[in-house]
Amino acid sequence: MTSLFLALAVAMGASAEPPQAPDCSYDRAAMLAMEPGMFDQDMDGGWRPLADRGCTQEAADLLAAYAALPKATGNTTLVWHEGQLRAELGQTAQAIALMQRTYKPKDTDPGYWNAYVDGTIAFLRRDRSGLEKARAALVAIPTPPTMAENIKNGRFHFTTKGGQQVDAPWPPNLDVLDAFLRCFDRDYHNAMGNPACRKPESG
Repeated sequence: MTSLFLALAVAMGASAEPPQAPDCSYDRAAMLAMEPGMFDQDMDGGWRPLADRGCTQEAADLLAAYAALPKATGNTTLVWHEGQLRAELGQTAQAIALMQRTYKPKDTDPGYWNAYVDGTIAFLRRDRSGLEKARAALVAIPTPPTMAENIKNGRFHFTTKGGQQVDAPWPPNLDVLDAFLRCFDRDYHNAMGNPACRKPESG
């Protein structure tokens, strides 16, 4: 009987072991030596594979270090991506401060980006009214006449110079703000990544 209890205890102990932590090691010098475009947009290099391994904190800190380099001056895309990772980590105050640095001057953007930023920050602040206001502002922006013929049923269809067919939500990031509204009671990571929030019709 004693041996049976021991066997059960061993089995229970083995099943209760926490999952193994991800390997978050990386070549920092090599990462910081990359050109901005490759560091940010290469899906197999830069900060993204690190984040994909579950090393969100390390990826956010790497983005912060890279953004401080002279070659990254003015690169608000890097700042935004760090803000997103901070939001996933629950570092809300840091995330909001970073996102606020990415607003674009009105003469360089019709308002699509700024409305998206407003909506995201409102979601992080648990301000549903502010989120609804940002969504309304995004939808109200007139579609550029040169793009109108390529927009059907809320989707923007176009072909890249490389011949790739692209089908994207229109206005830009409206699907994200809708996900925030649909899953307002959830955290940022869940609202962004859960298919039930982003694409409920596929569930």
